[in-house]
Amino acid sequence: MKKVTIIGAGIVGIATACYLRRDGHEVTVVTADPVGEYCSFGNAGMLNSAGCVPQAVPGILAKVPAYLTDPLGPLTVRWSHLPRAMPWLLRFLASATRKRVARGADALSALIKPTVECYEDLARYAGCADLIRRSGYLVAYESEHNYRKDAFVWQLRRERGVETALLDPAGIRALMPQLAPNYACAVHVLNQGFVTNPERLTKSLAAQFERDGGRIVQRKVLAIEVGEGSARALQTDAGGMPVDNLVICAGVHSGEITALLGEPVPIEAERGYHVTYTDPALELPMPVHVSDAKVFVTPMEMGVRVAGQAEFAGIYAPPNYQRADVLETHMRRMFPQVHAADKTRWMGRRPSMPDSLPVLGHSIKNANVYYGFGHGHLGLCGGAPTGRILADLVGGRRPEIDLNPFRVDRF
Repeated sequence: MKKVTIIGAGIVGIATACYLRRDGHEVTVVTADPVGEYCSFGNAGMLNSAGCVPQAVPGILAKVPAYLTDPLGPLTVRWSHLPRAMPWLLRFLASATRKRVARGADALSALIKPTVECYEDLARYAGCADLIRRSGYLVAYESEHNYRKDAFVWQLRRERGVETALLDPAGIRALMPQLAPNYACAVHVLNQGFVTNPERLTKSLAAQFERDGGRIVQRKVLAIEVGEGSARALQTDAGGMPVDNLVICAGVHSGEITALLGEPVPIEAERGYHVTYTDPALELPMPVHVSDAKVFVTPMEMGVRVAGQAEFAGIYAPPNYQRADVLETHMRRMFPQVHAADKTRWMGRRPSMPDSLPVLGHSIKNANVYYGFGHGHLGLCGGAPTGRILADLVGGRRPEIDLNPFRVDRF
């Protein structure tokens, strides 16, 4: 048995804590915020191994001006933040070569391929198996031309085992009858999954972890005492905490923490928004993604959620809920009959790396430190598989996948 301290109580940190506790380790989770209150609260709920393609693909640079000038576009940058974000954005664009994208897709596919099975296991353990749904999802296009422009992306997915079926308008209506009729074609992505309440999932896992003897303490980490190639103690706003083994799963704040350990990383707060309709008058058989708008609509136990947008404004800037207005406009285009009287809005901060790959594995400089953060758009999807891999590393077992693509020092 080992003593393990985890920084971070989102889905990645809590899934890691569950796997480590199930292995018999003494585990303490340290979190500055309540469990599951960041991206684990408001994401789109997707467990999609088809998400294995990095965000930066060939041709992305040519699309950026249109994204930025379109008031309904999926991307916005607060100009005051641009100088700080520029190094990240340049690395992002540099990763958009065919060779680098293919390598990234290989690594992401290996990581997230077992996501549904991992969450089914954890949800059974926590008594919330009802939250995990196996289904396909629909990717709709307003024109066949736009579908053909994504040919490289679909090729990457199919080469990595993602099963799909192309639908014409009649096929779309048969599968998703409430979707507006203005979509020329769609891809039915088979054998995927989703979570009907990401917040309840994270909090249910945390509750089970505590019932099993795990410990969660709400403290803010201010500094880390390091000596002789190891982390020795955390300095928090409630005093010192000695550590034997340390796991960093702090989401968008992970870069601040790794800097304390001498291993800075290029992580950016890629902010996203959602609108959840609690009485939408919609019955969706599965999630639907409109590729042209870059939004997901997911049926959930609290209603229907539309989620998306990529806003670069830093970690601490206040929300700009005009981005949620954009989501509502897209929602009305997709489902004109939606009831919008009762709804909630939210903004979250995705911890994004410029090559779309998380940092996962051992620290290079500190022998007792492990990393699992930076999943970007794949935080939920990659959370449980990451937790299982970190438990293998702490337990001295060889992970099932190659972790070299995820090294902290790859930049």
